[in-house]
This record gives sequence, structure tokens and C-alpha cells, in this order.
Amino acid sequence: MFKVTKNGLNRIDIEFSGKLNSDDMKVALDDLLNSSKDIENGRMLYRLSDFNIPTLGALGVELSRIPELFRFVKKFDRIAVIVDKEWVKKATELEGAIIPGLKIKAFDLDEQTEAEKWLVR
Repeated sequence: MFKVTKNGLNRIDIEFSGKLNSDDMKVALDDLLNSSKDIENGRMLYRLSDFNIPTLGALGVELSRIPELFRFVKKFDRIAVIVDKEWVKKATELEGAIIPGLKIKAFDLDEQTEAEKWLVR
């Protein structure tokens, strides 16, 4: 499941669980990009549960849209990732360290309130 919800003028919330195949990835990326069209200095709350690595086909779809995804990420200043897998937390925070102007912080599944507070700082 991949669900994108616009939450105010400059925020989107994403819920993701399970595994994406190439068709799912196309739909998910379209939803994500459409939901963020008018966002500037945005905030994102990204909740991952029961996360599985996408299929090879899904990764191919994602790679084919890298230019769009770079433009998408530039719309955001802060991303809070709520996840239960330690390796995903580490990868998330590494990504935040290498993308200029973007702050990414990972939180445990039971830290929704802390994540929400961090986003509005």
C-alpha cells in the first residue's frame, strides 16, 4: 500500500507498507509528484511499516524518473521518516546528510508525536 495525503499547504503525508512492483511504483510516483506540485519549503511525514524492498522492475521505474524525483525533493526542507527497521533509519539519515538544504530525521513507529513536533520547527 502506498498512500499520499496532502496535509495543509506545504505538507504531504505518505504511508507505505508491503512491497511495490513496477505498476505500483508508477502509480505511487504519479501520486507523489501530483500531490507536491504547489509545495515550497515543504514538510513530509513518511510512515513505513512492514517495509519490503521493491521489485527490480519497480526500482527500474524509479531510476527512470530520477530527474523528476530530484525536482520533487528540492521542494522540501524537512522530512520525518517513521520506520521500524534500523537499516532504513540509517539510510534515511545518510540521505539527509548528502542532500544540501534537506533535513531528514528517522523516528521509531511509536514516535509519531515527536516526528510531528520536529517537522514544525
